[in-house]
Amino acid sequence: IMQFVVIAYDGQDDKALERRMSAREEHLKLSDEAVRKGEQIIGAALLSKDEIMQGSVMIVDFENRAALDEWLKNEPYVKGKVWDKIEIFPCKIGPSFQHIVPEKPI
Repeated sequence: IMQFVVIAYDGQDDKALERRMSAREEHLKLSDEAVRKGEQIIGAALLSKDEIMQGSVMIVDFENRAALDEWLKNEPYVKGKVWDKIEIFPCKIGPSFQHIVPEKPI
């Protein structure tokens, strides 16, 4: 099992926020499912100085990078071309924060 930080930046065009809002309900459903499965540990919207959503950051837990990439293929913000750029970094949640790491369902 590996943890990853996913930082995704929305497009900068005039329709970017509209695409995000159109895909948001499905994105939240997928996130809820991933939380139940123990795949998504935390997620947050990145905000502009005017507090407008313009990206996302998540810490996720998958068997490997290939499993994360497969999950991303079904992510509504990917399919809906909301995210323009995605950065992925392997990480390990520190000991002080282990209490937020869910146990995987059996």
